[in-house]
Amino acid sequence: QVQLVESGGGLVQAGGSLRLSCAASGSIFRISSMGWYRQAPGKQRELVATITSRGSTNYADSAKGRFTISRDNDKNTVYLQMSSLKPEDTAVYYCNLNGPFGLEYWGQGTQVTVSS
Repeated sequence: QVQLVESGGGLVQAGGSLRLSCAASGSIFRISSMGWYRQAPGKQRELVATITSRGSTNYADSAKGRFTISRDNDKNTVYLQMSSLKPEDTAVYYCNLNGPFGLEYWGQGTQVTVSS
């Protein structure tokens, strides 16, 4: 069983920065792909960024150039550094673990609110 605990959300002004963290329990973190997703009110959950076990990254167009995903396998933690935040980035951000044998886990989410 894997538990994912996000932290780092909050209220920030437009143009500001936040760093989200997601700490994973268990032993499959280092062999799993990790991702950040977000869901704004009234909208579907969408991909923000992913990072493979080897460190290859992928970003949604909305995140390119502003967000950076990274991981620390020694700490079982994945990060999302967000800069130049916009009001449209306001959402609940979820951490995702995509592991071997189809294992998939989600965190409880952390709220990010960007004021204009």
